[in-house]
Amino acid sequence: MSLRACAVAAGLCLAVGVPRTLEAQGEPPVAKRITKTDTLHGEVLRDDYFWLREKSNPEVVRYLEAENGYTETQLSHTRATQDSIYREALGRIKETDLSVPARHRGYWYYTRYERGKSYPIFCRKKGSLQAKEEIYLDQNLLAEGKKFHALGGVDVSPDGNLLIYLEDTTAFREYTLRIKDLRTDAVLPDSVPDVWNGGTAWADDNRTFFYTRADSAKRANAVWRRTVGAPAGADAKVFQEDNVLFDVGVSRSQSGRYVFISATGYTSSEWRVIPTATPASAPRILLPRRPSVQYTPDHIPGEFLVRTNDGASNFRVIRAPEEDPSSERWRDWLPGSDSVFVESFDVFRTHVVVSERTGGLRRLRVIRLADDASHFITFPDVAYEVFAAGNLDFDAATLRFSYSSLVTPRSTYDYHLDKRTRTLLKRQEIPSGFDASRYQVRRVMVDARDGERIPLSLLLPKGHPMDGSRPFLLYAYGSYGSTMEPAFDSDVLSLVDRGFGYGIAHIRGGQEMGRRWYDEGKMLNKKNTFNDYIDVAEYLVRERYTSPAGLVANGASAGGLLMGVVATWRPDLFRAVVAGVPFVDVINTMLDASIPLTAQEWEQWGNPRRPEHYAYMRSYSPYDNVAAREYPALLVTTSFNDSQVMYWEPAKWVAKLRAVKRGSNPIYLKTNFAGGHGGSSGRYDRLREVAFEYAFMIDAVKARPPAVP
Repeated sequence: MSLRACAVAAGLCLAVGVPRTLEAQGEPPVAKRITKTDTLHGEVLRDDYFWLREKSNPEVVRYLEAENGYTETQLSHTRATQDSIYREALGRIKETDLSVPARHRGYWYYTRYERGKSYPIFCRKKGSLQAKEEIYLDQNLLAEGKKFHALGGVDVSPDGNLLIYLEDTTAFREYTLRIKDLRTDAVLPDSVPDVWNGGTAWADDNRTFFYTRADSAKRANAVWRRTVGAPAGADAKVFQEDNVLFDVGVSRSQSGRYVFISATGYTSSEWRVIPTATPASAPRILLPRRPSVQYTPDHIPGEFLVRTNDGASNFRVIRAPEEDPSSERWRDWLPGSDSVFVESFDVFRTHVVVSERTGGLRRLRVIRLADDASHFITFPDVAYEVFAAGNLDFDAATLRFSYSSLVTPRSTYDYHLDKRTRTLLKRQEIPSGFDASRYQVRRVMVDARDGERIPLSLLLPKGHPMDGSRPFLLYAYGSYGSTMEPAFDSDVLSLVDRGFGYGIAHIRGGQEMGRRWYDEGKMLNKKNTFNDYIDVAEYLVRERYTSPAGLVANGASAGGLLMGVVATWRPDLFRAVVAGVPFVDVINTMLDASIPLTAQEWEQWGNPRRPEHYAYMRSYSPYDNVAAREYPALLVTTSFNDSQVMYWEPAKWVAKLRAVKRGSNPIYLKTNFAGGHGGSSGRYDRLREVAFEYAFMIDAVKARPPAVP
């Protein structure tokens, strides 16, 4: 439909298109209105900017380009600051660097970067670290001439001869599976288009492998089996999941004995297994799905270990016989606890390492399988991030883990599981220099309005004055059970070194304080997420870490929804808000099951076709609550090819805000026409994006905050 034609179905055309010279005039773009109306639960829904969904429409592109031009023009005075921050951030990374090698099936695997190159180089050495280096995949070569390049998986066959890699050059998560013969360095002709990055798994014959495909809404829904060299069309569908609330994945057990096929939703799960020795076997269900019961298995000799919430809201771990893992045969191995959340586990032949969370921080519990004797690995900082990483060898006697804190650069350790000794293998090098004594870290618990206590991790310049005079960046996410760890972030030092305080609010919707923390921040409890963030912001002002004139809010994706809500509910509390790829058009998105993620996430946000869900979601949806009030200064970013939060959500929100907001605080929309949900794919381009956002923040805190509405 032509946007200039006022079709009956679309309503009334209220404005003209975007002038091509608008950005040069220094005036903000004004999107035209084409009113679309719907009725839901007796309420008329009016959407003046629905037309911005028409991705192939040249007027849509012109509007987004006009917004980009306006943003660049209005923030051109920050270019020197952008350049300075970029140079600082670049100076903190070792441009030519390599990871700690990990041993796997007779090879040492590692990745390395070279100065001036945007992508990693995948390498290995056979037998020993003194052997000749073999580059088995150079992403820089794959990315040549492409605006975007991402790998959705890299998987070497058990004998080390073949490589599977998934390649996306669209930023829209459209992957092609390719196979490379590492003996000849040749890419084989039997590539597979339109696959999904839901994992791959090799069988023991080194010829058969499993991969996933997705439906039209980008929901992983099927696992397929392929034999290298087989003719096109010969692949076999092994499993298909038709319930739109479930996603499918495939992986190989750490022991190598089984291929795992998962069907997981937000409240239930079901797993199947196929022996890697007999890949043509029919998949066997481990445990049939049940409502509100989730589980995740792995394999140890003779048994399955299963993490489950069955009978334990914070999860527990059971052992079940390999031949019959039915619940009647379960043996409680690591009982559930109201105060300890069992996040995950890593299995070895003789030990299991369990990642647990208590008091808002992760700890690692080492358990010896022979007698169940256990101990904890301890860490020195008051706030930190730790996770098991690079544990490829099932027979290893050591655990590889990564550790960092707000003032401790990322450090890689090997921990001997029996001797209880740790060896530092590598610590992130900061070429331009880093002095931890210039900073202070605090971990405080903030009282929320309903009596909960919200963890808050703080990084401050040494001697930060508690008089409200300094600017402050408060970051949060608060959705999907994702935990925001107080990890080392070299980029944010560019703000802290300029006098900013920096905080991570561990609000409900994550799982920092256990499974309850997540359950109390989703569905009809979602407003707890927003209230927690506001309560933490008020604490920072009350305790005089900062003031509303200096407080900047930041979040992305579902954290961008958080930004939209707090900018709407408490515009007086923040000087500026940076909303990255924000999920702000909640009702329209959750009504449209053709959009990626919508159907699965009816168990995350609610289904607006249900009246009680609609009323609750409608009450906080930023797009549906735009009003004639002052808003903080806003920088909104999006990517034209984002498949997780479509570009039109932030574009519509900005267009509507421009039409009705009061006051002189600016609104900027910046669209990345080459990037995806995470922005640009190359590391140097990403640093430029960070520098742009930080320069906006620095510039924004010079001005006064908006008045209370």
